[in-house]
Amino acid sequence: MVEDKHDMGKLISVHGISPMYLQRALFIAMLSFVFFLAMMVGFYLLQSIGYFLLATAFLLVYLVTMISWVLLRRGQLSLFEKGLTYKKSCVLWDDISDVDENGGIVTTKGEKVAIPKSLNNFGMVLNVIRTRAGL
Repeated sequence: MVEDKHDMGKLISVHGISPMYLQRALFIAMLSFVFFLAMMVGFYLLQSIGYFLLATAFLLVYLVTMISWVLLRRGQLSLFEKGLTYKKSCVLWDDISDVDENGGIVTTKGEKVAIPKSLNNFGMVLNVIRTRAGL
């Protein structure tokens, strides 16, 4: 593992989360917000505590979805001349001993880095990692 991203060489490519996963999360957030508003209108008109509890639940779903959406957007895999970085992990190509089909990278020191399948062009990224690591 490398301590500094500046030692990794020239940047080759950056892979973020697939737009399909971001759209799904955004759709769930929008839908839960619409249901939240509908339940608030129902509570206003009928003065029933059930509508208020449903509105609270939909608001919580909305907030959790928006927080996870923001956190998803932060996860980027960067490929460099000498290795790769994902979140706080920096791995040199020479330090990679194995890459499995699910995106698990095992280093020569026994450390594991999990790359999510939700990355854009996941299959291509795995092929590039295997090629550069000599596997």
